[in-house]
Amino acid sequence: MVVSRATHFLLALILSCLMAISAHADSLASFLPDITPADLAPGADAFGPVRDDVPVAPVLKGGATVAWAFLTSDFVGTTGYSGKPIHVVAAIDADAVLTGVQLIKHSEPIVLIGIPNSRMVELTEGYTGLDLKHEAETGGEGHDLDIISGATVTIMVIDDSLVRGGIKVARALGLGGLSPLQADGPKRDVDLAQNAVYDWTTLSGDGSVRRLTLDIGQVNAAFEATGDQRAIKRPEPGEPDDTFIDMHMALVSVPSIGKSLLGEAEYQNLTEWLVEGEQAILVLGRGAYSFKGSGYVRGGIFDRIQLIQGDNSVRFFDKQQRRLGAVAAPDAPSFTELDIFKIPADAEFDPAEPFRLQLLVQRAVGAVEKTFLTFDLGYKLPEQYLLPVTAPAVVDDATGEAAAKAALWQRIWKDRTVEIAGLGVMLLVLTATFFFQFHATMNARVFYWFRIGYLTMTLFFIGWYANAQLSVVNLMALAGSLRTGFSWDAFLLDPLVFIQWFAVAAALLFWGRGAYCGWLCPFGALQELTNKIARALRVPQWTLPWGLNERLWPAKYMIFLGLFGLSFVSIPLAEKYAEVEPFKTAIILKFMRDWPFVVFALTLLGIGLFIERFYCRYLCPLGGALAIPARIRMFDWLRRYKDCGTPCQTCANECPVQAIHPSGEINPNECVTCLHCQVLYQSEDKCPVVIRQLKRRAKTGSVDLKTPLGQPPANHPNAKPQSVS
Repeated sequence: MVVSRATHFLLALILSCLMAISAHADSLASFLPDITPADLAPGADAFGPVRDDVPVAPVLKGGATVAWAFLTSDFVGTTGYSGKPIHVVAAIDADAVLTGVQLIKHSEPIVLIGIPNSRMVELTEGYTGLDLKHEAETGGEGHDLDIISGATVTIMVIDDSLVRGGIKVARALGLGGLSPLQADGPKRDVDLAQNAVYDWTTLSGDGSVRRLTLDIGQVNAAFEATGDQRAIKRPEPGEPDDTFIDMHMALVSVPSIGKSLLGEAEYQNLTEWLVEGEQAILVLGRGAYSFKGSGYVRGGIFDRIQLIQGDNSVRFFDKQQRRLGAVAAPDAPSFTELDIFKIPADAEFDPAEPFRLQLLVQRAVGAVEKTFLTFDLGYKLPEQYLLPVTAPAVVDDATGEAAAKAALWQRIWKDRTVEIAGLGVMLLVLTATFFFQFHATMNARVFYWFRIGYLTMTLFFIGWYANAQLSVVNLMALAGSLRTGFSWDAFLLDPLVFIQWFAVAAALLFWGRGAYCGWLCPFGALQELTNKIARALRVPQWTLPWGLNERLWPAKYMIFLGLFGLSFVSIPLAEKYAEVEPFKTAIILKFMRDWPFVVFALTLLGIGLFIERFYCRYLCPLGGALAIPARIRMFDWLRRYKDCGTPCQTCANECPVQAIHPSGEINPNECVTCLHCQVLYQSEDKCPVVIRQLKRRAKTGSVDLKTPLGQPPANHPNAKPQSVS
């Protein structure tokens, strides 16, 4: 017992030390010795100690602080596709501008092996000079996102962590005039019980309606202040006192304001238009300048106005806009533009908090060039429309971080709507083919070209276009996530891979691994299509002896188990050995890699010209991983006759992957569900059972040998009774 307790204590001590070392290894203090100060701020020569209150370190130049260094993973979640953080160290100056950025550590498999690290470093360092004040005003969308093909998820995580993490640092240190968000203040709610109707004078007097008025003289003076001579030389036409724009705004989703300005009927229409969580503003305008412009006619977006609240911004689209015929308040002035704009629920807009409507004023300075100025119309809901102050709610920072992560993957899914729809159609077509496989395989020629077309879509769309090749690395990342604390966020970052894994999980219950390996795997499709071309060119095909074929099957299982076991020791090491998969070379990177990887992939494809799907059959660890749970499939869809295997060997001889035993059984672990055996099952030229049935019917005179049957053989479960003449 004493030995046992001592052993437990020793193990606990070792574990604690390892955890402490691990925590230290991923801290800002541990990364700074490997960074040259001048890489984070020009001319800097040293780093100061990391602060206790905020995990930042001063970047020193001659003893003076010129910037603050921070680690992105200290402030925001930076989990990449590998399920591990992507560590980036950046520095921010007093004006909230990034003075330097360094990619320090990551475990992204595609980046580690497939894409040169120099390319990733170059892109990350390109964030130097990013103005975080502007990003805070535009909700993080004030810059262009540079995407590297094959590393979209990784780049978006780096971009998101630099922008959100940098803004948090700027607010925490008060840099660039950004003040900390008062998250712990009292939460205010709108009093929806108020229904009083007021006139225009009252509404404009108490601040329910806010106004921005600019005359032509003010606008010309503002452009002159920019010093842009091209803009100065093109002043607005008219007298200086002429109205350039007179713009009013009100929050009409508040019942009392909405009924006063819209009228009872129009307010009722508004409430029916809005769903839970949505708000609406009324924008009114008159004068020489339109706040709508004409851009929304071409692109559907109102590019002259945007709503800004805190770090969030909202741009309005044509589907979020409705015109208003007239203001209901009897003493309201006349306007030339009256429009209601819907604020979507996912904008995180709080009607009880101040916000502003930013007006973009543009001036042409050339044939296609324009220069811009912005003016703000601020708005704060009057106190009378708010409920009394309630006790401040406890702010859960983890909840906010979870919301930010959710916003990131939702943004990725929205950006890939077309690809998601395309994959959805392919999955529906494949599901229908499997459920109605007897009808799909009735005409051998039609089914052959259908399969060729489907595999071509898999290769070009899922593989080379969408880069959605599944990999055994996905399974290792899942296992690592389950050990360290499972989260959906990392897996939702790649929607097509996520959807495919769910489809594969469902398919394993119905059809086994063949649904993916035989139809949806881009590299498998590449092997089969190149083999078809080889056959057309009369390249000889090799059929391995059954005994050798059967003994080569276990190789892929041993490779998978070896990689899976290695991942428990070191995931980065396991990911490197996972290069036994040529997927990244042939599919993700389209053979644009160092020559050893290309030679390896081409060698496997070359062997596949003589032995169809050689890699799938004997070496693929992903296929081995999918074959293990495929044993639990609930249904056996592939039809067989009693004669199959004894004596007939037609299907066994023609199976492209030799998955049919000489005794006639189909090995579900090796079958890729190509359905060729189901074509033969109905073949009037090759299947002995069908041929015998045809001859028997011909003797009775009930069928012409030259006429296709158009239905199953007589002993098939779906066969219809035949009349005998």
